[in-house]
Amino acid sequence: MFVWEKEEINKDQEDAINAQGSVLLIACPGSGKTRTLTYKIALELSKLNDDKKFVLAITYTHKAADEIKERIELLGVDTSRLWIGTIHSFCYEWLLKPYSIYHENLRDGFKILNTYDSEALITTICSNYKTEKVNYYDCNHYYTSKGLKLSGYIKKHGAIKNILDEYHIQLRKNNQIDFEQMLYFSYQLISKDAISKILSGVFSYIFIDEFQDTKEIQYAIVAKIIQSSEGTINAFVVGDPNQAIYGSLGGYAISQAELEKITNSRFSYMTLDKNYRSSKRIIDFYINFNVLASKTTSESKFQNYQSVVTYNQQVYKDNLVEHISKYIEYNVNQLGIEQKEICILAPWWMHLAALTRTLVTRLPNFSFDGPGLVPFSRDIDNFWYKITQVILTEPSPNMYVKRMRWVSDILSEMHFCHVDIQRLNPRLFLNIINDIKVDEVDGLIYLRKFFDELFRRINVDISSYPQLQEHYDSFFKSSQDRIHRLKKDNEHFATDINAFRNAFKPRTGIKVSTIHGVKGGEYDTVISFGLLQDMVPNFNDSSDESAKKLLYVIGSRARKNLHLISERGRRSKYKDYESTKVLSGTKFNYDTDPF
Repeated sequence: MFVWEKEEINKDQEDAINAQGSVLLIACPGSGKTRTLTYKIALELSKLNDDKKFVLAITYTHKAADEIKERIELLGVDTSRLWIGTIHSFCYEWLLKPYSIYHENLRDGFKILNTYDSEALITTICSNYKTEKVNYYDCNHYYTSKGLKLSGYIKKHGAIKNILDEYHIQLRKNNQIDFEQMLYFSYQLISKDAISKILSGVFSYIFIDEFQDTKEIQYAIVAKIIQSSEGTINAFVVGDPNQAIYGSLGGYAISQAELEKITNSRFSYMTLDKNYRSSKRIIDFYINFNVLASKTTSESKFQNYQSVVTYNQQVYKDNLVEHISKYIEYNVNQLGIEQKEICILAPWWMHLAALTRTLVTRLPNFSFDGPGLVPFSRDIDNFWYKITQVILTEPSPNMYVKRMRWVSDILSEMHFCHVDIQRLNPRLFLNIINDIKVDEVDGLIYLRKFFDELFRRINVDISSYPQLQEHYDSFFKSSQDRIHRLKKDNEHFATDINAFRNAFKPRTGIKVSTIHGVKGGEYDTVISFGLLQDMVPNFNDSSDESAKKLLYVIGSRARKNLHLISERGRRSKYKDYESTKVLSGTKFNYDTDPF
């Protein structure tokens, strides 16, 4: 049985870990949620006494899955009976691959369309709707258990529906499915009693992390398994409703009553209210944006830190880089903050790529980790991206377990594409990769030559496997397009193989990210700009509640200092952007901006 030292966790965390039955755990920022989840998974794994049973853990990102699994392994607990990953990975591995023959859209085989090709196809179809002025970004959609749901401008829904109908006809014709259909078709499969019954006999315990970002159809898939178990499967559902910022994509924080109804189970409602991350002043700021009332208290070692919290509504867009540069220098040189403990946030990626490159020029003695620095397409679900990750990651002892895991996933995908891998195993495949040497400087040419040599050595012709070929073409086309765009902004942008390798090295510089992309992160200082109405909140969901959740996420990432900017001079096609109303209307005793 897994045990821990008493001082490792607090009483609330221990109660949640030891709780019997199913649990809905509401965890405030910095409350040790990931540690609690990790210990609970480790405990349930140590209880397994049936070699045929698995513990299932659904995470929001691949990165979170890797982190939690590594933590459990470091605790000395065997993870061979743990399946952990995203809901899409779960659906692919446990539903679509083994049971596709039972679905009319899948029984003749299927290929998964990656993000780049999906965008390209929808964009092409949109070009036939010039009168309606519909573009790819208008066509956001997702599935519920009842079918397709559109988001975006209601006035364009008629044209968008026609575009998506044509899009889905094209996918069906090519035996392709996209990531949204992966969920919908998986729900249809799990709704068959025989399939849900089989899976309910496989898992002993189910975990859902970051439940506030979970879609209705994802809840429904997991609920079918729990229902079919007739009380033998318990669940541990953890997250923070105040951070539910994926509403436009269908994510929402389920209530205890609804969770109990769809699973036909009883859940204990528990909370973690002690923040071990932020100073009291930082908490006093972001608590203004609570949607679900909480009793957050600071237990951090920085609780009495004299945090600097500023809000600037005067700086102009054209002076933004200079102003952010001064914040960075002020925090490093006067407040003693390390570069890696600074994060710059904005609502949209388009504002960040150019900013990052300009900051690199403006502050040559600082390092940055942000968009616009990676020279190839970062589509983590693309087969060739996965291989690139192994190729360009240093074969050091501390990366061995992770690289073996990546290689196992690659071989599994090859097997699903009907590649004969009987002669291969993860260790052999990894040894072949480590043995290949390519004499080439240009990054993309290097990868082409490496892929050719790798598949020559294992005697596989990728042109014989449509999904591998499609992913290959997409990887290089999207990467070339990306490099072209980046070089337009900066003719000296590096595309050599060392620049490619840097994409997979641990980043230690100043983090630059969207608000959505930084969830789960924490930094001594957070600098956030673009805090403007129709950005925060987004025009697709302009409610005060949406704004509050985004501001809550921004504030709760900070341990010590927080700099907020609603810059002037940004203009849409029709009007000037104004400061986020919820933020500008909030009374708080801000510090004087030092500049």
